[in-house]
Amino acid sequence: MSLGNVIITGGASGLGAATVEAVARHGGTPMVIDRKRPQADVPYQAADLADTEAVDAAVCLLADEAGRRIDGLFTAAGIDSCGKLADVSAKDWERVIHVNLLGTAAVVRSALPFLKASGGRIVTCASTLGIKAVSDATAYCASKFGVVGFSRALAAELAGEVGVTMLIPGGMHTPFFDGRVEQYKPPPDAVLNEPENVAETVVFALSQPAGCEIRELVVCASTESSWP
Repeated sequence: MSLGNVIITGGASGLGAATVEAVARHGGTPMVIDRKRPQADVPYQAADLADTEAVDAAVCLLADEAGRRIDGLFTAAGIDSCGKLADVSAKDWERVIHVNLLGTAAVVRSALPFLKASGGRIVTCASTLGIKAVSDATAYCASKFGVVGFSRALAAELAGEVGVTMLIPGGMHTPFFDGRVEQYKPPPDAVLNEPENVAETVVFALSQPAGCEIRELVVCASTESSWP
């Protein structure tokens, strides 16, 4: 099954960039929405996932570039703001929700008419911290628990029209942890997953034949501490 045209949010780095490479390697056409331009030479639109109007414009421009056809969507973009609730500013805390949860809903909403027309597929990106809560991560956990609920409700809503898979990845070797103070970085002995391996599972979900649904995928290193 051809992957077709696949929009990937956060496709300039980390898991998103790895998925851009994987989609291209498997014969699809990756299209990126990110604040930064991806290194790969692929269709790209700049947008902040917290800006719903900018997201909608980016999706429409990419769809126009692809002949008004979108076959897949992967919502890889995500941020964090670590710290205890009282220590994280309201603005920073709320931006995590805006990007991770509301941004996910915004891009799905904008892409949905095209995905319905193509009978396409959506892969949302939750986290192991969307099913297990930890201290000093109230914003991230709230956003990813929200993605879990959103994804499950979306799957029920779109059953028979658009495929919906929720990816629940564990920690990976990506820039996601860059810039954090040491206490919020994985310890030196932490075993993390390679984003390239996780990207292959996204392609697997996007490649399923019509009528076959992979509803949820937990993909993590075998010693992942945040699962189960």
